[in-house]
Amino acid sequence: MILLNPKNLDPRYPDQRSLEVMTSTVNFFETRGKKRLLEDAHARVWYDDFLNFVKDEKIFAALLTPPNYGGGDSRWDTFRNVAFNEILGFYGLPYWYTWQVTTLGLGPIWMSGNEEAKRRAAQLLAGGAVFAFGLSERQHGADIYSTEMTLTPQPDGSYMANGEKYYIGNGNVAPMISTFGKMADSGEYVFFAADSTNPHFELLGNVVDSQNYVATFALHDYPIGEAEILSKGREAWDSALNTVNICKFNLGAASIGISTHAFYEAINHAANRRLYDMYVTDFPHVKQIFTDAYARLVAMKLFTLRAADYMRVASPNDRRYLLYNSVVKMKVTTQGEEVVDLLWDVIAAKGFEKDMYFGSAAMEIRALPKLEGTVHVNIALILKFMANYFFNPAEYASIGQRSEPKHDDYLFRQGPTKGMGDIQFHDYNVAYSDWDLPNVNLFREQTAVFAEMLAAAPPDESQGRDTDFILTVGEIFTLVTYGQLILENARICDVPADIVDQIFDCFVRDFSKFALQLYSKPRCNPEQSVYCMKMIRRPVVDEERYGRVWRDHVYALKGAYEMNP
Repeated sequence: MILLNPKNLDPRYPDQRSLEVMTSTVNFFETRGKKRLLEDAHARVWYDDFLNFVKDEKIFAALLTPPNYGGGDSRWDTFRNVAFNEILGFYGLPYWYTWQVTTLGLGPIWMSGNEEAKRRAAQLLAGGAVFAFGLSERQHGADIYSTEMTLTPQPDGSYMANGEKYYIGNGNVAPMISTFGKMADSGEYVFFAADSTNPHFELLGNVVDSQNYVATFALHDYPIGEAEILSKGREAWDSALNTVNICKFNLGAASIGISTHAFYEAINHAANRRLYDMYVTDFPHVKQIFTDAYARLVAMKLFTLRAADYMRVASPNDRRYLLYNSVVKMKVTTQGEEVVDLLWDVIAAKGFEKDMYFGSAAMEIRALPKLEGTVHVNIALILKFMANYFFNPAEYASIGQRSEPKHDDYLFRQGPTKGMGDIQFHDYNVAYSDWDLPNVNLFREQTAVFAEMLAAAPPDESQGRDTDFILTVGEIFTLVTYGQLILENARICDVPADIVDQIFDCFVRDFSKFALQLYSKPRCNPEQSVYCMKMIRRPVVDEERYGRVWRDHVYALKGAYEMNP
């Protein structure tokens, strides 16, 4: 079972408590039913019932508390958190969002040396609290260089906090908001914990029109003692970026969940609707759309799960995850948009109806590429790794699926956020040579031409400054990395060769699209243009393989899942 089916949950969770968490969460939503889910979404109802469920079942406490501060089954386990992210996304982005901003709020706390703050956070989690991440500001967004929140030292050794924060999820209720600012006297960065119930905390409003509460708030001479200081100086800076490094990964699984639910709804509708005396799913173009959507959705899941393996084995000597989780954030989320767009072309006006999940999915899937750093920001980060990825590989021990129940401790001691250009990767050719399939081989040929271009006609200084040009280069590099980890995980998960070749049918077309875009850029020079034209290829057509994928994997999902009414 590759795609999530809440009525037939994958039993391969690492322990009984993990299975209980996933099962009880599914039961919460299925018991409420689709009608209630959509009514609450349309009425913008704050999800008290969901938060009470989380509190009663101690869900966030189990999934987000390090074992040193929680119960015996508590840990931050990326493998099972991927599954939980996917389930929440499947039922609606608002439920995922309150979890997401809680993970962000906890990052600077678990990275801190402040033991008192950690113990308080664990107690609050056990009591069902949610958390918040006070980083962005109205005028500066997430430009932390320009933060205007200040802590002013007082004669007694305490501080007074003053300033505003903007776009802070859970800011209306969080008892600990990890808030980023500067020391008023020195300009030194600082993270401190603020409480939304403090009288010096002013909740200014909700900046969005949704079930979520995304707060803007102000601190007015808010008293801060050493007990509330989480980190200072370089440590505070690193905590901000390292927290995003961890938590932006969550957006990929949420996108998979949304897209999967939309897929079920679309295939059920199309397969049971007759037009012009035939079922909608009998039209050739509809078959192609569903097959492409399925292939892209399976690829999203394979990559995300494989990237989780690299996060779980990360260490000071193995920081490959910094590339892979950026690809999850950038590529998986944009592929989610593409999947939903494809499906919408089939169900058309049906997607606007108020009793369809699809309407919410079509809106919510747009958010994920734009949260925790835009697509452009993450491509710019990805480009830092390109030279070593292609031309300076290193030897690493091979790793399998890392599903074991353990706490991913390294994520909270990542260290300084620098030296990314020095990170090395294992040879991508190993994964590509492990599969002898027509479209994988063709994609590998395209990749070889791209690598040759980077060696013989690399972007010059002016092209490197032209973000329009260099971001397209980044799209091609990202696609190569994406394909590599998908092939690795397809082997681990025993994915049928037909599905793998169908995925790369899509990727050969994507590679050609980006090559044409690069060729069309004003700054693309004549030598680069020749290479771009060589990258444009037509996928290998195999009607029998396509037919098997449609019949055995895509159309077979008709009726496989429908949410309880």
